[in-house]
Amino acid sequence: MSDFNRPRKRFGQHFLHDQNILAKIVHAIAPAADDRLVEIGPGRGALTLQLVRHCDRLIAVELDRDLADYLTRHEALRERVELINADALKFDFSGLSEAPRSLRIVGNLPYNISTPLLFHLLEAADQIRDMHFLLQKEVVDRLVAAPGNKDYGRLSVMIQYHCQTERLFHVPPGAFSPPPKVESSVVRLTPREQPEAIAADPRHFEKVVRQAFSQRRKTLRKSLRGLVGEAAFEQAGVAASLRPEQLTVHNFVDLSNRTIESAEHRGYHRSQGISLSSRNKP
Repeated sequence: MSDFNRPRKRFGQHFLHDQNILAKIVHAIAPAADDRLVEIGPGRGALTLQLVRHCDRLIAVELDRDLADYLTRHEALRERVELINADALKFDFSGLSEAPRSLRIVGNLPYNISTPLLFHLLEAADQIRDMHFLLQKEVVDRLVAAPGNKDYGRLSVMIQYHCQTERLFHVPPGAFSPPPKVESSVVRLTPREQPEAIAADPRHFEKVVRQAFSQRRKTLRKSLRGLVGEAAFEQAGVAASLRPEQLTVHNFVDLSNRTIESAEHRGYHRSQGISLSSRNKP
């Protein structure tokens, strides 16, 4: 077996070969001729070959140099595919955009990097129209999970803040070579033009979410101690006795915003030389 046909464990490679599944993915994407289509991890080009039948041009980002070389020499692809040999985790996808919300990103993502790659792609969300990914079912379960569900966590909150999520269909292990030991699903992520609830400071919002779920079995009062005070809980209408998986995305945004407001309020009074603990005393 030649190097480009041998899946590499260090890249988490499982090549999709089922033609029916490939056709379903292309149908879900519904590519148009002038779409700015970007494929992450094209592998042997099975999905790539299906996509270029519908679009004039496709950009492929592939880390494996042997596969990248193979794809550039593939007769059916070399005229219609722009191959970029790069690590998707470090690649600036926003640089591929020709207009806001113009990128359509697709891929059979390596399961060992799927979560950090999704967070990386959020950095270019304002340049992305939609994303269609084949992922480990467990990851998709987390992406689409609702509050109160055991799979609901940091990934759920952050992705749903930025995107609408939709599980499309299941893909069995036998559709791949070699077959993975886990189930897979196809998901559609559509970046929102504007979040339903806007975080005043996105980095602080992310910090609140991360810290809350770092100790998910503890109450919010304990997990967010030192970051969110009682006043912020009261103003946000969120009980500090709840656990993080019980909060909606909107709850997390409101809690983050109220924390910032409380900090600004304290800062204002300190700048005026007023003690908050004694300012109402006669």
